[in-house]
Amino acid sequence: MSASKKVICFVDDEFEDLELWYPVYRAREEGAEVLLAGPERGRKYVGKYGVPAVADLSYEELDPDSCDGLLVVGGWAPDKIRRDKRVLEFVRQMDEAGKPIGQICHAGWVLISAKIAAGRTVTSTPGIRDDWENAGATWIDEPVVVDRNWISARRPPDLPPYAKAFCDKLYGRA
Repeated sequence: MSASKKVICFVDDEFEDLELWYPVYRAREEGAEVLLAGPERGRKYVGKYGVPAVADLSYEELDPDSCDGLLVVGGWAPDKIRRDKRVLEFVRQMDEAGKPIGQICHAGWVLISAKIAAGRTVTSTPGIRDDWENAGATWIDEPVVVDRNWISARRPPDLPPYAKAFCDKLYGRA
């Protein structure tokens, strides 16, 4: 097993259940400590299909210096998550530090709202392709795209290669 890493995963109501839990469990299998961060510590958030997730941390407790990677969940939650200035600042700091940022499906909205998309190459659900392109990114239709420290994927069928690519980047294998 690889050396332990600490990963933050954002959560809010209506997250896409598989897009949260699959990469979280995959990173934990690698030995990473994965903490869920939401608007309120200890609150239970419910996914689109009814699976609950309890926030280990609140947004105000986020510290980019104390973690090694970030997972941004898909579903409808990103539309809520991206409205919090603390989240956007955390995302910018993680990106500036070159730490791995995984995002899938609608998660790209958070990175777009953080205003760090210009010049990047990504994939996502085709539904937000225009958002990426309007923010200055190049969007391509591939299961997984790795651009420097970003790992992006389209939708749940892409979860196996997405989670592997995220863990590979987190542990310096890619």
